[in-house]
Amino acid sequence: MTIKFLKNMAIYIHLPVYKASYDLVLEMFGIIKEFNREYKYTLGENIKKEAIEMITDIYRANSSFSKEDHLERAREKIETIRMFFRLARDLRQVGLERFVDVNEKIENVSKQLSAWERSTKQNVIKR
Repeated sequence: MTIKFLKNMAIYIHLPVYKASYDLVLEMFGIIKEFNREYKYTLGENIKKEAIEMITDIYRANSSFSKEDHLERAREKIETIRMFFRLARDLRQVGLERFVDVNEKIENVSKQLSAWERSTKQNVIKR
């Protein structure tokens, strides 16, 4: 049982999309700490919840035979995070420079998820 767990762990932590999304989640948690109290426990908590669910879906996609549903959910989560983060910017909880930096990371994760989803669909068609 332990060996199987370690094998699965080694597989998903080396995925570029997992690494990128994990770094994004860490950065977002740090940013949310700086939110005003008014937004930290509403908007900030929603961003954190979506981010955790996204990274969980990436893990589940990698671990399962049928990846499509997990990848679709992960893509929905990253777009929700993008929307919430833009709202945080409009509410002046994030400076422009940091917003641009995080938005580039969001875009990177989104592109990787889209490519993985396309690849998965092509593999299903080939079978």
